[in-house]
Order: sequence, then structure tokens, then C-alpha cells
Amino acid sequence: MTILTDFIHIIEYILLIYFGFGAIYILIFALASLIKYKPNRKKDIIQRKTAVLIPGYKEDAVIVDVAKQALLQSYKQEQFDVVVIADSFQSETLQKLNDLPIKVIEVSFEKSTKSKALNKAMEVLDDDYEIACILDADNIMAEDVLERINEAFENGYKVVQGHRVAKNLNTSFAILDAVSEELNNNIFRKGHRVLGLSSALIGSGMAFDYAFFKSTMKQVNAVGGFDKELELRLLKNKQKIEYLPDAIVYDEKIQKSDAFANQRKRWLSAQFVYFRRYVLSGLFHLIFNGNIDFFDKVYQMISPPRILLLGLVGIMTIAYWMIELLVPNAVQLAVTPLYWTILCGITIAAFAFGIPRKFYNKETLLAILSLPKAFLIMFASLFKLKGANKKFIHTQHGQQA
Repeated sequence: MTILTDFIHIIEYILLIYFGFGAIYILIFALASLIKYKPNRKKDIIQRKTAVLIPGYKEDAVIVDVAKQALLQSYKQEQFDVVVIADSFQSETLQKLNDLPIKVIEVSFEKSTKSKALNKAMEVLDDDYEIACILDADNIMAEDVLERINEAFENGYKVVQGHRVAKNLNTSFAILDAVSEELNNNIFRKGHRVLGLSSALIGSGMAFDYAFFKSTMKQVNAVGGFDKELELRLLKNKQKIEYLPDAIVYDEKIQKSDAFANQRKRWLSAQFVYFRRYVLSGLFHLIFNGNIDFFDKVYQMISPPRILLLGLVGIMTIAYWMIELLVPNAVQLAVTPLYWTILCGITIAAFAFGIPRKFYNKETLLAILSLPKAFLIMFASLFKLKGANKKFIHTQHGQQA
């Protein structure tokens, strides 16, 4: 019995340390995000030739409007091209795209991935571009995004991440998804840059030195989470990633629970895959090269997702207090309920500081009622990750709930 008790106590300490570090980590960066961060702007600079690359898979419902909107930049028209990479589009959609002043590259793969589409497009395109800007097939850029990106390149950056925000708030899941994205923006992008670390990439609304991106992407063959693999490779080579809070890119948020489940399963699978792949390398480069950025990113791959962190810490806090109050002598606990209560307070504080004030409204309060369902979906996804990184999981856009 002593061995079993000792084992249970060890598990208690491991859980407390794991969730405790995760909560303190996001609290630090949430607090840092309260500090103003505004990249330098330069006037009268040369506008670099830019390729706006928009890969899409069966995105007939949204792609034509997205392509039209992408043309409406304040950037000089002759200095950027909109390039739609069309995978499995209908012939009517392709005709409408070809009628626009854009470039359309049709691709077809036995197993479609975003990285394959981007690599194929850059094989076809000329190499006279200086910047590659990556959008999802549902993204709408504010009219000055390319200007903001160009300014960052003038300041010496080769990789930048724009500020992706919600395009729609029409369902409870869309609101929760929007809140989650802005929380991540503040923690993993703005907060990190305030403290001198690199911004995280999102997968769209990001831009790269074109030649650098083309050569780096040739090494990336990810099925899901290509941005994670790209990001880890960049940080391993000590390439700093800038964040542009004023470069607004509107992104369609998940509207239904089934789409939420597919998306989160894809994300969780990618995180576990890349943690296993890079954990030893991350430790090596931290110890011998002082590469904090790279190690920090590796840790993010195994850190508890925000919804799971909030839900599991809350459950553990309630469970420990129930044991303490109802059967105090029946179970010998190594960790007191007070520790979990403090940890719960830290987690709630991190969310409170990290979520923008604009979401403190009645609509968000009502959306919180769907939070338990979102937690259960995320928790269930942990047990359905096998093989998820080996197949393409597509999130359909443009469908109303």
C-alpha cells in the first residue's frame, strides 16, 4: 500500500508542476501583452515586389471574394501579385478566378497538403519576388497589410506575423474561437515580442523573404501544422520572427462543434509530433547555443492548451476540495486543495489579463455556456490523435451555422 501511495503522490506532484508551470507561463506573457508594442515605421521606402499566395482546397464558396478583396491593397498594384493555388476547385470557380487580374495555379495531389501546394506554386512562379505573403482561402486583409509588412522588412526582418482577427462572431463557437485566437495573439505573439522573444506563427497572415521561404519550404513536407515545422526550423537557426499588431487579417472562425473538433484534433496532433521530433534538439541548443527562442517554442508544443488548462485545473481544484471536505481521513493527499486553488486563481488571472477588453460583453458571457462542450471536445481529441498527423483534415469555410 505504501508503494501505491507513493506512486499516487508522485503523480500528484507531476500534475501540479505541469499545470502550475503552464499557468505561470501564460500569466507572464499575458501581463507582458498589456505593455504597448508598436514596431518602427519608416516612410519613403522602396516597396518590395510581393507574391500574395492563397492555397485553397475545395474552397469554392469563398475563394473568389477573397481573391477580389486581396487586390484592394493600398500597395502599388504593379508591386504585388495575388496568386491563388487551386486544388480541386470546380470549373465554374476556376473560370471566375481566371477572369480576375490574378495568377491562378491549378494543382492536384494524391494527398493534398498546404506545404505541397505552396512548394508547387513556387516552382511555377518566377523568382523576381522579394516577399511571400501567405493567406488562407478565407482570409481578408485590411488595405494596408502589405505596407505594414514591407515596413517590417525595411527594419531587417525576414519573417513577420500579422494580426489575425475574427471575421465572424455569429455563433457561440465562433466567439470562443475568436477569444481563443486573441488570447493566443497576446500571449504567444505580442507578449513574446515585448519580452524580446519571437512571435509565434499562425499559418496565415504571415510573410517571408521570398528566396528564404522558397528554400526553407523545400525542406518542409508536413501533412498538418506546416507552420509549426517551419517555425521550429526558423528558430533553430536563430531567425527572429516579428509581430505586426497593426497588420490586420480577418479570418473566418469555426462555427460548429464538429469543425471545432476536427481543427483542434489537427492542432493537438501536430504539437505532439513536433515535440517528440524536436525536444532533444531544443534542450541541446538551449544548453550549448543559448537558443531560448527555439527551446521556448519546443515547450509550447507540450504545454497544456488553454481550454484544457482552464478546465482540468478547475476540475482538480473542485475534486481536491470535495475530498478534503467530504472524506478527509479516507484519502491521504500529498498536495493540499489550497495549492490547486492558488493555481486556479493564477489560470483565471492569465485569461483575464490576456483576453482583450472588447470581448468583455454579454455575447461572450453567453458563449461561455458552450465552454464545457468545447473542453469535452478538446479532452476527447487527446484520445483520437493516432494517425491524425498522417492525413489531411480539411476545415470547410463559408458555411453558415
